[in-house]
Amino acid sequence: MMRPDANVAVFVCVTPVDMRKQAATLALIVEQTLKRNIFEAALYVFSNERRDRLKIVYWHKNGLCLWSKRLEGRDRFIFPRHIEGETVTIRGEQLEELLEGFDVWRQGHREIFMRRVGRGKCL
Repeated sequence: MMRPDANVAVFVCVTPVDMRKQAATLALIVEQTLKRNIFEAALYVFSNERRDRLKIVYWHKNGLCLWSKRLEGRDRFIFPRHIEGETVTIRGEQLEELLEGFDVWRQGHREIFMRRVGRGKCL
């Protein structure tokens, strides 16, 4: 199981890529298409069109690292549907949730601002 730091920057490429691409080619996509620096402390996530495969590329000290996950059966990774731009930025903890199958793009419960707990007298 991949355990990135909870606060590491994770850039999710929303455009599907060919999963035959390896670390060097994905790093070129990071630099040339996404306009990011592959040598910075960040993870770059790519998926295929069916969303059943992920590849994560990043630089670690003295070389490129490539991590991949393939889902079996009908399972799919949940990706954002309507995004402007090439990437979506998430945190490391959200990447863990994505890998577990959660929809990290949905809004959670709405926040309620309360002024007091009750109306009447306490017993």
